[in-house]
Amino acid sequence: MLRVFLLRSVLIALPFVVWFIWAEYSKRTGRPMGATPWAWLATGSALLFGLSLLFMVVFQSDNRGEVYVPAEVTEGGRVTPGRFEEKGTPAP
Repeated sequence: MLRVFLLRSVLIALPFVVWFIWAEYSKRTGRPMGATPWAWLATGSALLFGLSLLFMVVFQSDNRGEVYVPAEVTEGGRVTPGRFEEKGTPAP
């Protein structure tokens, strides 16, 4: 979950970072810069965020035909992680 949150945070920040890097480069090369286009940057961030949600829905596998088997502690003290199994497969 943290990975998804960090990825989406990077996608939201990306247009702003690119703009400010380009603006700094332009100032150093003597190119005149206008005002910061906050609305365009926010729109670009929202678009990237929305595309990431769409990408997740389209390309992430679902587990509707599976049953969740929770994590459990075995006799030796080892923890087996939780997992999804097919509905017809008996849980150990």
